Amino acid sequence: MNKKWRLVSILALAQFVMILDSTVMNVSISKVVADLNTTVNSMQAAITFYTLTMAALMMIGAKLCAKWGLVRAFIIGSIVYGIGSLITSFSQNITQLFLGWSIIEGLGAVLVIPAIAALIAQNYRGSDRVKAFAVIGGISGAAAAAGPLIGGFMTTYLSWRYVFLIETIVMIFVMFFARNFKASTKRDTRPLDIPSAVLSALGMAMIVFGMLQSKVWGWVIPTSKPVIAGVEIAPLGISIVAYLLIIGSILIWLFYNRQVRLENADKNPLLQVSMLSIKHLRSGLSVLMSQYMITAAVFFVVPVYLQMVLGLDALQTGIKIFPLSVALILASIVGTRFSTTKSPRQIVRIGQVLLVFGSLFLLVSLDTELKSWGFAASMFFVGAGLGLLASQLGNINTSAVRDDQTNEVGGLQGTFQNLGSSLGTALVGSLVISTLTTGFISSVSASTLPSNIKDSISQITTVAIVPSSQVESIALSKGASQSDASQIANIYAQEELDGLRLGIFFLFIISIFSILLSKKLPDKIPVINK
Repeated sequence: MNKKWRLVSILALAQFVMILDSTVMNVSISKVVADLNTTVNSMQAAITFYTLTMAALMMIGAKLCAKWGLVRAFIIGSIVYGIGSLITSFSQNITQLFLGWSIIEGLGAVLVIPAIAALIAQNYRGSDRVKAFAVIGGISGAAAAAGPLIGGFMTTYLSWRYVFLIETIVMIFVMFFARNFKASTKRDTRPLDIPSAVLSALGMAMIVFGMLQSKVWGWVIPTSKPVIAGVEIAPLGISIVAYLLIIGSILIWLFYNRQVRLENADKNPLLQVSMLSIKHLRSGLSVLMSQYMITAAVFFVVPVYLQMVLGLDALQTGIKIFPLSVALILASIVGTRFSTTKSPRQIVRIGQVLLVFGSLFLLVSLDTELKSWGFAASMFFVGAGLGLLASQLGNINTSAVRDDQTNEVGGLQGTFQNLGSSLGTALVGSLVISTLTTGFISSVSASTLPSNIKDSISQITTVAIVPSSQVESIALSKGASQSDASQIANIYAQEELDGLRLGIFFLFIISIFSILLSKKLPDKIPVINK
């Protein structure tokens, strides 16, 4: 291997593992649910909190990189991540998986991801830096795409646990080579602003947790009420979700104002908010967030439908998603090849148009079995759009600032990337699940079924998603006749499809909105700041 590119190769390997974990478990949901005796809702929470941990703490991680030094922070983060992967691989229940995967791995990633951006910025210049960031972006896309295939193969022929065991080995390998990395020895000795860290983490956690729980508690009107010490919590008859969203938004507002005051006083803010006035950076981060929101939503709602509704195994699910995966990888490579000769805005806009077309085509082509050529073609277009975006945004964002700000930009990228992933899984996933629940209950109530059957059968979806193949037998066990049981199964299948349609429609709206966010992207190759 050319010595010049050895550094980016090791960093790309670390980046691959970080992103892989965001999608590798999605195709294994049904198997993990069975192995750990848990539910789809619990797995949704674990997937969401893996990315939320990173989103909430990424800016803190960027500051620690500046305080400890890039190489030391990268190695510590790799150790922590490897420990989390090891715990996850041996987890015996959802609590242990949540601790190892959602928390400890996330804590390791908040050091590794900002360090990756800063190490590239410090070790490459000019067109080499553009290529290096394009490689990292392409690898991110490839990892998101490869996740379902790797997870599907491992889960079907070995075990999902081996994925995390291999990740532990990979992080040991990365850590070994990281000792030879070159980086600036200059350290930031100023103390970390703890109030800013608390405001940021709590604000984002409340917003995402509120969205995650909306399917259970309702957005404004309570559909159910959490019980604490025997008391139902719904102040003034309003769902606790509404309060979580309001309080979380206030905390983020307080965080922002505190950063402005600290920066104006020439102190050490967690976030230099003045950077957000840079139009290329602001636009790049916004598009990045929408990209990962779409990616996370697609890789959650489609596998859930394929496994929990159609009953496909992990490998079959990965094969169904294969057109998206291969398109994402190919488009990342194509985008990387053109990154030094074509306008970033032009490449991103082509990707966004493909996303809009792909999500609309997917919406039109949906059927209960997802076997049509239209489904495969639309997934290919969605993957191609995501791949082109992945190849460009890292370089756009990092090239918008000075070298001494790359730590913070790496942290910002990680924050927006993982906040998008959290929102995609929590918001779109919750909309799909809640639509299935409420739609099924409403359709059963409006049907010609006997009243006693209506009352008992509506409880099917109150605990977790039930596979379509089991609905008829459940209905029979509750006293329904064969004809009534068949009718109930048909209603359930239709509501499942309607829930999936709502999720895809939401992705279509995000894709259109993303085009508006890209107006300020550079229309020529960015000038690298020295």
